[in-house]
Amino acid sequence: MEKTEELEAILRGTPVLPVVVLEDAEAAVPLARALVAGGVHAIEVTLRTEAAFEAVRRIAEEVEEIAVGVGTVLAPDQLRRAERAGARFWVSPGMSPQLLEAARYCVLPGLPGAATASEAMALVEAGYHLQKFFPAEMAGGATYLKALAGPLPEIRFCPTGGISAQSASAYLCLPNVFAVGGSWLAPPEAVAGGDWARIEALAREAAALRPAG
Repeated sequence: MEKTEELEAILRGTPVLPVVVLEDAEAAVPLARALVAGGVHAIEVTLRTEAAFEAVRRIAEEVEEIAVGVGTVLAPDQLRRAERAGARFWVSPGMSPQLLEAARYCVLPGLPGAATASEAMALVEAGYHLQKFFPAEMAGGATYLKALAGPLPEIRFCPTGGISAQSASAYLCLPNVFAVGGSWLAPPEAVAGGDWARIEALAREAAALRPAG
């Protein structure tokens, strides 16, 4: 299976990809289980804290029903650590030449970021037809992505950055959007307070959304 097909299989049925920041790895497993209970079966753990890789490892080992990925990948070494931690995919806000080269030898499928037509075209040349559009709201939002669908029909996006439960539908109705990234599924105060029922409810609402593309 090619990496694009593998990533599509992982994210199929996940209209909203939870983008989470975990300060404490102890919260990883109950958070993942709450998302699964709400019908969400993929999660992106951002590499913004020291607990991130341990959180990924715990989810990979203890919650088989959810595919865990690493986000905010910026350096080649993070790809190698993601593999060792048991991640199923990786996500990056952009793509540097060094990271692009390292990704060629990484066994995990990836979702690199683009914010302009030129960046998106360069990623297609590197073999990436599934891309993250970041930062979505600040880079032009749903109107910008709609404009890209005509000249770049071969690219499908997962817009992330500033999207809310209220604005998600504006993206998901576009033919070149297969999912959106959403931090609202795991509010920091809910994670810190162990309010898993609230996260399950948010996940259930998100899982009910359906992309057009």
